[in-house]
Amino acid sequence: MDKIEHIGIAVKDIESSNDLFAKLFGKAHYKTETVESEGVMTSFFEVGPNKIELLQATNEESPIAKYIEKKGEGIHHIAFAVEDIEAEIERLKEEGFKMIHETPKKGADNKIIAFLHPKATNGVLIELCQDIKP
Repeated sequence: MDKIEHIGIAVKDIESSNDLFAKLFGKAHYKTETVESEGVMTSFFEVGPNKIELLQATNEESPIAKYIEKKGEGIHHIAFAVEDIEAEIERLKEEGFKMIHETPKKGADNKIIAFLHPKATNGVLIELCQDIKP
């Protein structure tokens, strides 16, 4: 794993959360994007060398909707940048980690992604991110 790519924060209302975090960070978000396959709308802020991703559910079956119902708004996941996501998934499986996604899939912000199961990481949802190469 190369670095923390972003921290994901589950929110109920992305518009009011964009306003809140813009005031907190002193700058506006730079991108919003909907990921239909995950049932989520995202908004990204750059904070120093890292990013913050706000996540709002677009339907009641979305993992974000279920997360907020169970735990409320707050930190949802930590994402790490990797150079070769498939090799990293295999390495982690060999180390005994359970994956939610054993095959990478398209995520937001021009990335392919895969999540580790939080039961394998002391309750922390970990996302692996690789830039989609042109």
